[in-house]
Amino acid sequence: MREPAFWHRPPSLLSSLLMPLGALYGLVTAQRMQSEGLEAGIPVICVGNYHVGGAGKTPAVLALTKLLRDLGETPVVLSRGYGGRLRGPVRVDPARHRADDVGDEPLMLARTVPVMVARDRTDGVALAKSQGATVILMDDGFQNASIAKDASLIVIDGERGLGNGRVFPAGPLRAPLSPQLARTDALIVIGDGSAAAPVAAAVAAAGKPVLSAQLRPDAASVTSLRGKRVLAFAGIGDPNRFFRTLRACGLEVVRQRAFDDHHPFSESEIAELIAQARGDALTLVTTEKDLVRLRDVAGAQAIVAFPVTLEFADPVQLRKFIAGRLFQAREKNFRTNS
Repeated sequence: MREPAFWHRPPSLLSSLLMPLGALYGLVTAQRMQSEGLEAGIPVICVGNYHVGGAGKTPAVLALTKLLRDLGETPVVLSRGYGGRLRGPVRVDPARHRADDVGDEPLMLARTVPVMVARDRTDGVALAKSQGATVILMDDGFQNASIAKDASLIVIDGERGLGNGRVFPAGPLRAPLSPQLARTDALIVIGDGSAAAPVAAAVAAAGKPVLSAQLRPDAASVTSLRGKRVLAFAGIGDPNRFFRTLRACGLEVVRQRAFDDHHPFSESEIAELIAQARGDALTLVTTEKDLVRLRDVAGAQAIVAFPVTLEFADPVQLRKFIAGRLFQAREKNFRTNS
């Protein structure tokens, strides 16, 4: 879905009219978050959002994958597989599966780290452990209490923050902010801007770490696109952030097209984009997440992916936090099994 514009404006009449529905939705979600979850028997680290839509979870999961491997761990990602038809549990195979099987984010992640897709996340835990996981890295699922979490890291965009601060459908929040803050173990603020400052202050006041990070474009990709005129398109949570990133790298974005998050591109849409690019001598550029949805679409080989990675301002702080949480989780499991 494409986020309604009123979510990111001062509270409007439409938002106010939707508040009763938001109150009911938020009450149900907040109560569900209080449930006791399954103890996985190995550490579980969750990367989530307070709100619907994108904020940078996938780059955060990849960054944590690298960190966990540096710590000698064998991480396995657990995902619900949003947008895919398979209920699982199933291990994602990039050579066999498509985005409409398992979802675009799991398919993208599976090129780097083992990914298990399971609508019932408890079934996914068993499969992850059977694959040799020493740590389960949950991609989303912060508001789902079916699995006990040893650390919940919440990702927020520094420029967009939480929009109007209201609960879905009146705003982008998945639950009232207070119960979500209570279950936050660390906050990752991506990018500049002051929109996330109130949330960061609340997390810091609770004695929990606030980690600053930036999305860094792949240097080789920037070099290869320099001097070329670009037609950029994206079907992610915040396409404009992708377009801003391209321009911030000094690239000439002549045209841009925004689609809904997880948009299932048709062959006719891609053919139209290719024709526009050829007609104006432009290079078609999109995100890595979008490109995995285009594997079987004719002409997709003409499209250039623009990879980004998440770089933390204080990687030592993140490393200490994760290492500490792993130690606490294993100490807890040892006491429980003794």
